[in-house]
Amino acid sequence: MKLARATLEMQKAPTRQKVKTRVVKGNCNPTWNEELTIYIKDLNAPIVLSVYDKDTFTGDDSMGNAKIDIQPLVECLRMGLQALPDGTKVDRVQPSKDNYLADESCIIWNKGKMTQDMILRLRNVECGKVEVQIEWIDLPGSKGLLQN
Repeated sequence: MKLARATLEMQKAPTRQKVKTRVVKGNCNPTWNEELTIYIKDLNAPIVLSVYDKDTFTGDDSMGNAKIDIQPLVECLRMGLQALPDGTKVDRVQPSKDNYLADESCIIWNKGKMTQDMILRLRNVECGKVEVQIEWIDLPGSKGLLQN
């Protein structure tokens, strides 16, 4: 059995901005536990998440991909619910044919942040899932979500 040298890449359309994790060697179920930051200009464009088997001498082999829909998180943030107690579930997003969710996804207010935990089903591969947590961060000097 060949063990993967897996890496995860996130790309934001239409800017083609890419961020990548480190390569996890010799593991068919890699864990990255890394924070990746992408600048978001178009709230309607999905974030494309791709998993690759990193090859040294040939092109990397795709191990599947998924799209992250940030709209549910953005909608919750725009509600202006900063006074909620920690651990409040603000919304639940169910898996459907229109998203890549493998299971229900909860949007939670905790410690002054709104986050969404997701288990995404990888497409274009026999099977595979990726767990991610997304969070919106306003950059200093930006208009922020509430002003858009």
